[in-house]
Parts: sequence; C-alpha cells; structure tokens
Amino acid sequence: MRRVRNQIQMQDSLDLRALRDIGLSHATVQAALAQPRPDDTRLARVVEIQRDHLVVHDGVDAHAAVPWPTLRVALELERDALVVGDWVWWRAAASGTDRGWAVSRLPARNRLTRRDPAGGRQGLVANIDTALIVMGLDHDFNLRRLDRFLVLAHSADARVVVVLTKADECADVAGALARARTHLGDARDDIAVIAVDGRSPDAGQALSPWLARGSTLVTLGSSGAGKTMLTNTLTGAASPTHAVRAADGRGQHTTTARTLHRTAAGACLIDTPGLRQLWLDADARALDDAFPEIGTLALQCRYRNCRHAHEPGCAVRAQVPKERLVSFQKLMREARRGEEDIFQRRRQVARMKQRTRNTRAREAVRGAGKGDA
Repeated sequence: MRRVRNQIQMQDSLDLRALRDIGLSHATVQAALAQPRPDDTRLARVVEIQRDHLVVHDGVDAHAAVPWPTLRVALELERDALVVGDWVWWRAAASGTDRGWAVSRLPARNRLTRRDPAGGRQGLVANIDTALIVMGLDHDFNLRRLDRFLVLAHSADARVVVVLTKADECADVAGALARARTHLGDARDDIAVIAVDGRSPDAGQALSPWLARGSTLVTLGSSGAGKTMLTNTLTGAASPTHAVRAADGRGQHTTTARTLHRTAAGACLIDTPGLRQLWLDADARALDDAFPEIGTLALQCRYRNCRHAHEPGCAVRAQVPKERLVSFQKLMREARRGEEDIFQRRRQVARMKQRTRNTRAREAVRGAGKGDA
C-alpha cells in the first residue's frame, strides 16, 4: 500500500487520508493507476445524484458536476449511469461557472443493480462494504421480502446485517429476532441480526462493528422501514421523517434521492429511497450465496434434478422452513426469466396472454351454459 500511495502522490498532491475517509480503498487506488488520468483532474466520489447534476466529494469539499460529454455518450450507449458511490476523475469548474465535470469513471469493485420492467439494468449504488437490510418491527416485518433484499446484497458480495428497527414499538422483540434468525438458518454466522430503536444513540453502539472509519454501508429496505431515521441517528443529521400510514403500514418515501453521508464514527453511509418493487438482477450463484443451506441439503436429495416441490426423498423440503423454500423457488424463477433474451421474454408474454384469453373464453362458455339452464 505504501508503494501505491507514493505513486499516487507523485501524480498529484492528493490527500489520501481525506480520500480514505470517504471510502477510498486499495482496489480503487489500483483502478486509478491502471487507467490514463485525464488532464487537470482529481479523484472524487459521487455522493449524490440529482435530476440535472450530481455532487462529487474530493475528500475536502463537495462540488456540483455534470458528466463530460464523452462520458455521457458512453454511458448512454451502455444504458448505464453514474450512481452514488462511484469514483470519478473530476475537473473543477471553469471561472464563472458553478459546475465541474465528471470526466471519466473508475471501474467499481462491486455494484448493486436491479432489473427494470423492460428487462434492463438500473444501477443503485457502487463500491460498498456492508448492506444494512432494514426492516421495521411493525407491518413491514416480512421474511420473504428479507430474502429478496438478501439476494440483492449477495449479488454484490457485500457483508449483510439485518437491522430490525422500531424495537421500541414491538411487544416481543426476542420473538421477532428468533423468527428472523430461524428463517435465515441458526447456523449462519455470516449474517448478523440485531434489533434497535432507530432514534436511540444505542443504535450506533449496536452497529459499531460495521462502522469502521472509511468503510461504506448502504441501507436497503422498503418505504417506512426506518432507514432515514436510522441514518439521522448515525450521522447526527436532521433530515425530515414522516410517519407511517396507520392503515397499511406503508411509508411515504421520506428519502427521494440516494445520498452518501458521513457517520459520527467515520464510516460512509448511503441512504436509499424505499424500493417497493425490487426486480432482482441476480443469477443462480447469488441465490446459492443467499440460500446456502438449500444447496447443501440438495446433495442429499434422492434425485439429482430435484426441484424440491413434490419429489419423493427430497431432503430440502423436509428441513427448510416452508416460507424460506417458497422464497427460494420464486426468486429462482425470476433469475431464470432475467437470463432470457428479449425474444424469449416476448414468447413468454405471448404465452401468458394466450393463457389469459383461453381462461376468459372458458369462463364465457360456462356463463352462457348457466344462462341457458
């Protein structure tokens, strides 16, 4: 690391300590050295995305910027975009202007993405160390949704902490913790499950093992789960929060943009808007990482191609909780659909439409028969 630091310092007067404080890693330094550096640029991190500009931070100050035309065209051709957490070579604004330029983007060591309804990929955040899957101990408590966010986190090889918020509103916190841990598998030691009151300073103490200086975390969860409240507590900020609707427990999208904050402990925390619909961009490997017990037990099934549905001698169905297995099967179907090309998806849509037409035709015939009777 010392040799790499000296090389960077020979290139310019970058303050590596300041950059490390906003998440600069050894992998990012290597990526910076591996590509040509545009003239008059400095290394900076994207900390906020707005509709008409982005905000980058060079370790000292935040600056408004827009993508350089060449970068913008390249991203459009790739149907890609800059996201919070990206590292870029940034050029300061010219005299008399208030926006600089994000000239080029460094390769990300990981990236969270989801599918859009058309099958394309949408980037969410980049270069993260830990994903905090936030779930409220109220109407938001949903173990199948937890599985979905778990797969999203594993698709980026991120560490996972399940944070059950609103512990002050739950009459049986210990029972909820036990349900979540049993669902994930009591033997798993790679996923921590904790319960906190997101408004209490004790939340920072509970999360301190993952808030190391210079590390990057992201909050993931649905609207109203308590992500922004937890972020405010960890950062000392005062962003507005809204109450959850009593009728259905849904949040009101307090956070509307992904933003990178600094926590009191020195970590970087990306607060994200609630994802009410999460179409996963995951393959079978990500599912195996999120459901390791199923892959292990599948080796004991009587049939090698067991789908863990109704086959005799299925070891998975006998030992995995039903809700967990249903999640896996549903997500596996989604992953296979995601791997289909556009023509396969069109054929699938056509089959579904034809099936609907056939069902309606049968119902019409039955209705006519009842009318004649």
